This record gives sequence, C-alpha cells and structure tokens, in this order.
Amino acid sequence: MDIVAFLVDITSHLNELNLKLQGKDNSICELMTAVRCFQRKLEVFKEDLQGDYAHFPTVKEQVQGQRDVSSFVDFVDKLIENFSKRFDSFSFGQQLTMFIKNPFAITDVRGFSKEVTQHFKWANAGPLQMQLIDLQADVALKEQFGRTEPATFWPQMVSETAFPNLRKVALYILTMFGSTYSCEAAFSTMNIIKTKYRSRLTNEHLHMCMRTGLTPFQPRFTILAN
Repeated sequence: MDIVAFLVDITSHLNELNLKLQGKDNSICELMTAVRCFQRKLEVFKEDLQGDYAHFPTVKEQVQGQRDVSSFVDFVDKLIENFSKRFDSFSFGQQLTMFIKNPFAITDVRGFSKEVTQHFKWANAGPLQMQLIDLQADVALKEQFGRTEPATFWPQMVSETAFPNLRKVALYILTMFGSTYSCEAAFSTMNIIKTKYRSRLTNEHLHMCMRTGLTPFQPRFTILAN
C-alpha cells in the first residue's frame, strides 16, 4: 500500500506539471519556466521523503512509524536524471525569459546581449544594447506593455523601424513551438471536417476548410454582406 500511496502523490505532482504544459498561447519561456521549477521541486521532494512527507500526504497517511523509503528516493532520483537528460541541453537563459515577459525589468544590458548572441548567431550585440535602452526609456511603450500580453505587445506595439533587432529576437522566441498542441488541434479539426460522408472532398477544399476552422479571426459579416 505504501508504494501505491507514493505513486498517487508523485503522479499528482506530474499531472500538475502536465497541465501547465498544455493549452495554446504558451510561449517557450513559460513552458521552460514550468519545467525548471519542477526540476527544483524534485530536489525538495527527495529531501521531503527523508523527512516529514509534507509533499506526500497520501504516503503520510499510510506510513506508520519507521519506513524504508529508499525505493521512493531512487524513483525521484531517476526522475531528476531523466529531466536533466531531456531539458538541460536546452540552455534558454534567464535574460531571454525576462526579455519576453518584461523587457523593462532587465538591468544587465551586456548580459542580455551576450545571451542573445549565443542563441542567435545573426544578432549583433551593439544594436541590441542600444535598442533595449531606448525601449526601456519609452514611457508610452512601458504603459502599453502593462496593459497587453507579450504575444500582442511585441508584434503589434513595438515598431519594426525603431527596434528591428529586439523585435526580431522576440518574434523568433514567441514563434518557437513548445508543444504539439497546434498539431493536435489541426488533426482534430481535420477529422471533424473530413468524415466518411464527405468522400469527394478534395485536398484543396479541405485546406480551405481547415484554414477557416483554425483561424482565430472572426469575419465581419455585416461588412461582407453589404
């Protein structure tokens, strides 16, 4: 029963991470932040299993007196190793994450430009530094940033003429696919459209129907009707 209780608790923690990684409009910054946080939590879980089971309530209810938890600790160790193998090679730094979420909070301008040039070989440190300083000095943009999401702010509010390098870096990061959500949603839409009753549906018409079904834009029916 102790093993079942442990699996219940550790699975609930993994499910919590899984929910954070699902859904649309999650940028790679948010996804990697969730993963990095969980990696730190695993270290806490490992220590907790040798303590008072604060993060394992089901185990705490089942354990009576002293209990050999070495097998549980080994399991968490394997999780730590697995997460490390999968995600440590993706060296997405703190400066880039902060740049997307709040560019006005960056204080280490040189550190930011160094991190950008490490990930994007086409980037030039000099213009990046000057444009970041100009951006942070723009009071109007700072106010707009506080009222909008990063996914809206960077492509719509930031001028390509005034901040070409910063905007390009932001768009590269925001368009990274962090999950298969978009692909899965597209396949689901295709299965709804292309049923066995529409056997004569051509690829061209299917493509048009899928574009209509997947787009977030709402047609202005009144203008179209006029």
